[in-house]
Amino acid sequence: MSKAVPKANEIIDELNDLIELCRDGQKGFAEASESISDNQWKTFCLEQSRQRARFVGELQQQVQWLGGDPENSGSATGAMHRAWINLKSALGGGDASIMAACETGEDTAVSSYKDLLEKDLPTNVRHVIEQQYQSVQDSHDRVKAMRDSYSQ
Repeated sequence: MSKAVPKANEIIDELNDLIELCRDGQKGFAEASESISDNQWKTFCLEQSRQRARFVGELQQQVQWLGGDPENSGSATGAMHRAWINLKSALGGGDASIMAACETGEDTAVSSYKDLLEKDLPTNVRHVIEQQYQSVQDSHDRVKAMRDSYSQ
């Protein structure tokens, strides 16, 4: 059974959703780095924030290549998630709680990338999404491992 080829507008919409998600991750990791006390985790969060900013730029280029207008903001859900990180920190949730919140965000990102990769995409778009997906999956695994090690 062959996959239906999505129209350019559908791909643009999906890419714009990923742009929002990456921008949310960029902001979420930056805010986590400000609240977390462990220097190794702080550095990791800052690196992930910079990586997500780069991903936003790459995705915006793909949207433009497809003839669309790239998304320029984060989502309301992302703002609520970042507020939750701040609340956990303010209530003394500690580093493990902050990393658990980051893991929740990474779960969403992994799922969104997987969903898009199940579609028939232009080769150049697929290449970008596959590379970013691998990085997001690796980040998710590191966040989970850090959180797990902290709670032992």
